[in-house]
Amino acid sequence: KVLAENDQLRKEADDLGPRAELDYWKKKLSKFHYLMEQLKSPDTKAVLGVLTAAKSKLLKKWRALDIRITDAANEAKDNVKYLYSLEKYYDPLYNSDPVSMLDAIPGLINAIKMIQSISQYYNTSEKISSLFVKVGAQQ
Repeated sequence: KVLAENDQLRKEADDLGPRAELDYWKKKLSKFHYLMEQLKSPDTKAVLGVLTAAKSKLLKKWRALDIRITDAANEAKDNVKYLYSLEKYYDPLYNSDPVSMLDAIPGLINAIKMIQSISQYYNTSEKISSLFVKVGAQQ
């Protein structure tokens, strides 16, 4: 169910700011971290041991799900890390008057550009565009 939700398109209000993006990825990270912990549990390892001993065909599906969960967890972790690095640049958008905000904009744009060039997961035009929309929507 969590993977199906992960694959769905996000529908959000147009007036959300960049903090909403960070909150979204923090929630995802929490969900996938919990799943990763479950995958490492002794009970799960015991079940996998039984499936392996029985040479079950379910192992192939299990491995595919494990890879998808691990990838989604890594994406959430990576995105949270990079979005936290933006916080000092977008805080003035929340706490300043429009004139004072101007000083923060070049640093914010450079930081987003850096994220796009470095991040393994946040480097798609859709994700960067979504982030720019949130930055632009913050008043």
